[in-house]
Amino acid sequence: MRDDDIALLTIREQSRLIESRRLSAVELTKVYLARIERLDGKLHAFNAVLADEAIEAAHAADAEIAAGRYRGPLHGIPIAAKDQMNIKGVPNTGGSRVYLSNVAAEDATIIARLRQAGAIILGTLATHEFHMGTTLRFLKAYPANPWDLSRTPGGSSAGSGSSVAAGLASGSLGGDTGGSIRGPAGFNNIAGLRPTWSRLSRAGIFTLAWSMDTAGPLARSAEDCALMLQAMAGYDPADPTTASEPVPDYTAGLNDGVKGMRIGLVEEMLEEIEEDTRKAVEAAADVLKTLGARVERISMPMVKKVRPVHSAIVDTEAASYHRGKLLQGHYADFDYNTRVRLMVGTVLPSALTTLAMRARAALAAEVLDTFDRYAILIGPTNNGGATPIPTESGVHSKADAASKLLWSGTAGGAGTAAAARNAFSLTGNPAISLPCGFDCHGLPLGLQLAARQLGETTLFQASHAYQQATDWHKRHPPMSWA
Repeated sequence: MRDDDIALLTIREQSRLIESRRLSAVELTKVYLARIERLDGKLHAFNAVLADEAIEAAHAADAEIAAGRYRGPLHGIPIAAKDQMNIKGVPNTGGSRVYLSNVAAEDATIIARLRQAGAIILGTLATHEFHMGTTLRFLKAYPANPWDLSRTPGGSSAGSGSSVAAGLASGSLGGDTGGSIRGPAGFNNIAGLRPTWSRLSRAGIFTLAWSMDTAGPLARSAEDCALMLQAMAGYDPADPTTASEPVPDYTAGLNDGVKGMRIGLVEEMLEEIEEDTRKAVEAAADVLKTLGARVERISMPMVKKVRPVHSAIVDTEAASYHRGKLLQGHYADFDYNTRVRLMVGTVLPSALTTLAMRARAALAAEVLDTFDRYAILIGPTNNGGATPIPTESGVHSKADAASKLLWSGTAGGAGTAAAARNAFSLTGNPAISLPCGFDCHGLPLGLQLAARQLGETTLFQASHAYQQATDWHKRHPPMSWA
């Protein structure tokens, strides 16, 4: 098998080769390191590559497997992590020049758990500054989408999306506060999971907005995301917000199918999106119908009100975190768009944030009521395919800030796909993006599925059924630029 083919196998496929000793962890790690060396000069997915450490860990994995101590499907699998998570001895910059000297003393809990499962940490991945999105000046260069280098891979988990799509890692870790895992997954034709808020420990992870932040996996299939979540999930005394409920076997029901499952296609999530996206999502709904699901069009009016609610809460929480000496003492060191958003968050009146919290409660009530009737809700991940890499800020005035950051006007539109991602971030529900087609420019499109809180097992069941019936996730970037 060619190295390029090995690099683009799923984690499940790679793990079977490693367990049977037809592929070694060292061989697989060297394949990825060679591809990073060859391709990342144009993709800019990595902030730091831990080549020596990864090779050493791969040798250790091979020795354990040869001795009969196989740990499971992540043993010997190379994973890369968003530059938001502590990796012992490595800078955790949060994508900011302000934190270049912030070297982690210990692993984040989820990194430690991946190591315990036998995974190999390849390095850290590019992120928008402080995971806020719209960054113009990255630590190295603006990350590119492997499907089209002139397009963004999405944000804020930019490198997390492009690295997996381009075959630079078996899987990656991202962070999701308003769609920062699901958006890049949709733009890059891979799977990306935002777990239930509280399902993964946030100990050792850089904060954006504490009431919505969660880490999660990106990989080449929903099954791979299940394998990664299995290794990381569970209560952590270092993070008192983690759920104490036992972690189920996320792969146990993968093949149970969706026959009889009630699925709601949310009408508001189909508004103000590109026609190619709408057709792809409706076609995905038809696939689920042919598999035996009961798919019905439903209305969730509160989705239309989500954008300003999400922005008001996230930006004030982020401003609170950075308000001290960093914002006051390093203002010019922040990216232009970052400091504009933080300053907006700093001056938002308490009356506005109180209204946002009330709206959040109303949205949660609507979501809870809807999940009483439906096991899964579906809609688009993004409005369309990946957008061009921006070259300048869209915010130059108070009016721009109001319309483009707080969504007080029609810019960005209520009821867009971005609002749909925000909705499940606000309510803490698990949601996943899966490949579901391509637009007229040949750029990937994503299908978002969401489930009840702690309903990842059902979410994976529906996702796997869809991917068994389609081949969108098996298509990889042609990378003629390589």
